[in-house]
Amino acid sequence: MMQFERGCDKEREPQPGEANSVRKIMTDKPYLLLGVLFLLASLVISGCGGIGLIATPASTSASVVELTPPPATFLTLTPPPTLAPSASPTPVIPDTGWERLRPGLGRRVINLPGENGELFEHLYLLRLEPDDYHFDVAYRPQPQTLEAWQLETNALIVLNGGYFRLEDGSAIPNGLSVVGGQGFGSTYGEFGGMFAVTGQGPELRWLAQEPYNPSEPLLAAIQSFPVLVKPGGELGFPEQEEDNRAARRSVIAMDRDGRVVLIVASIGNFTLHRLSAYLVGSDLDLDIAINLDGGPSSGILLANPFEGVPAYAPLPIVITVRER
Repeated sequence: MMQFERGCDKEREPQPGEANSVRKIMTDKPYLLLGVLFLLASLVISGCGGIGLIATPASTSASVVELTPPPATFLTLTPPPTLAPSASPTPVIPDTGWERLRPGLGRRVINLPGENGELFEHLYLLRLEPDDYHFDVAYRPQPQTLEAWQLETNALIVLNGGYFRLEDGSAIPNGLSVVGGQGFGSTYGEFGGMFAVTGQGPELRWLAQEPYNPSEPLLAAIQSFPVLVKPGGELGFPEQEEDNRAARRSVIAMDRDGRVVLIVASIGNFTLHRLSAYLVGSDLDLDIAINLDGGPSSGILLANPFEGVPAYAPLPIVITVRER
């Protein structure tokens, strides 16, 4: 999506007008216990005293590791070695469907097959009722991990934000951002979209249809691009703009019932057009969807139950969700 000096995504940042696990359902409990034993063993060997979040997508599988209770300190650890195949492997569930985690919050995990039946992409989704949750944007010039952001904000959910650049050792968000009611940066043009929080709650907009007005009273906002699903559920990134660059992707969307949908595609096989087409053709019933920073920046953390898809780079700006 962009070079490092312009964000954490290793791809070039798309320019306007150009081609720019299964929460592996551990139904077989010995697999989960064995994975935890390997994790603990690696920590003992390295002399570490805490347990961190590890959920590294692979080319053939992707998983979300749930650890209970969550640690007081999160560590960046090397994943344990891959276990040898078993005679009775845990089955990969193509689609878990929406599972209720708590009032107003649902989780869904989708594993998309490739042409030859291999795992093409792993999607981790959270869907929230806006009336039950408070949305916000947090920013620091010195980037930090999703885990550090969660500890600082005490948020239930932390999702990576939009693109950023480095200036004099500080990370500066691209486009307009509003943090604590204070706006900074320049607004994107019609190719961009905006996630905003007002006194009435969260909203998503396509800037070509509803440009930013400096006088509007926003509590928080992040601008990013491109718009993958235009208002009304229309294709947002056409094939003629495709540049065939695949990467891990993060998306913030809103469905036709006004629910906020957070999506992370963790394997990295989606191009922007292919993701746009998938979202429009899916049963998610999305009204609008905006692409966020991707590549190493893509990541989401859910604090309870403790799970998620890790970002592989520190982040200066994030979207946070807390219970009301």
